Amino acid sequence: VTGHLDDCTCDVETIDAFNNYKLFPRLNELLESDYFRYYKVNLKKPCPFWNDNSHCGIRDCAVKPCPSDEVPDGIRSGSYKYSEEANNLAEECEEAKRLGAVDGSLSKEAQQAVLQWTRHDDSSDSFCEADDIYSPDAEYVDLLLNPERYTGYKGPDAWKIWNSIYEENCFKPQNVKRPLASGRGDDGGHTFYKWLKGVCVEKRAFYRLISGLHASINIHLSARYLLQDTWSEKKWGPNVTEFQQRFDEVITRGEGPRRLKNLYFLYLIELRALSKVLPFFERPGFQLYTGNKSHDAEMKNLLLEILHLAKSFPLHFDENSFFAGNKKEAAKLKEEFRLHFKNISKIMDCVGCFKCRLWGKLQTQGLGTALKILFSENLIEEIPESGPSYGFQLTRQEIVALFNAFGRISTSVRELENFRNILQNMR
Repeated sequence: VTGHLDDCTCDVETIDAFNNYKLFPRLNELLESDYFRYYKVNLKKPCPFWNDNSHCGIRDCAVKPCPSDEVPDGIRSGSYKYSEEANNLAEECEEAKRLGAVDGSLSKEAQQAVLQWTRHDDSSDSFCEADDIYSPDAEYVDLLLNPERYTGYKGPDAWKIWNSIYEENCFKPQNVKRPLASGRGDDGGHTFYKWLKGVCVEKRAFYRLISGLHASINIHLSARYLLQDTWSEKKWGPNVTEFQQRFDEVITRGEGPRRLKNLYFLYLIELRALSKVLPFFERPGFQLYTGNKSHDAEMKNLLLEILHLAKSFPLHFDENSFFAGNKKEAAKLKEEFRLHFKNISKIMDCVGCFKCRLWGKLQTQGLGTALKILFSENLIEEIPESGPSYGFQLTRQEIVALFNAFGRISTSVRELENFRNILQNMR
């Protein structure tokens, strides 16, 4: 993927150079700090849209062992015809259960710090269905102990989640089929892209943000794939075949490069939000409170350095084209935009794999927070230098989600360069 991006004044090469050599290393350091590594999440919320009897999904892991009464008789009897399939199914369940388990351990020190942070949380109107962080089911998770990677969660259940997001929440009419949507006659995306070109810039942007998020998640799974699993060691690393199946121009009939361009579009939107929110974090009264004064001050300096760097980016996305028409129409569209996005954040509670659910919730909340920032520009400009900022507020949850979500996209852009190099060497 090279060159110019639609609806933007930017190009892929400028983003690559800026992200991979300037921003990514600093951002990584920030995300390893105590303030940003602990995220409070409720992984036990029931799916609000359908009865979740997914192939395999229990509380503490991605996939539950399949109950024997759900397995067809022919398989259970171990007849020759089914035995290989039965073994594969059992192995898949076991693998996904192991890979998808969320590591819930928190050190004593971390537990103390966590109690301090809760005092600094607040809530306000947002683009996301945020978890009730005071619910007994909400728990802090150490993101460094639970990296986003391949978990064995795939097939009809994973497809159902993405299908629900695209088909019901991207402003798309039912009769316009997505390119490469499962089991449909495809016209190479002609009808779909004709429709996309004809809608207003906001609805087009909404689709591209979701597609970019989907692409980013697929890059993480391809880049941190389980390559070797023996009793002595597990080896995670890039799986080129997996990457090509999702993004290769020929295999995906032209869709792959579009998905990657949408990833860059998402990058620009979240980068723009970081550049806009600087005044909120610059106030002397704002601190990344963990109880360790010198470390907190150091991390705040690093945070401000990252935000100033974001602001210095030469080809920012111009969000002034959003909701710029008739005031009444714009307000209505903005509310629709917010509700659609809120719905997507609720769908994350239907994800059967708990590690995938954790990262899905975090990344949608991060993007929701970025949108909230972009739509609150006037309020942010009015923030007083000292004292509370009544008009605009971010909770600790939103701050942690905002930076970690951008960290995931920044990582995707970095991993993309790695895959490019691997593929060039293979040629």
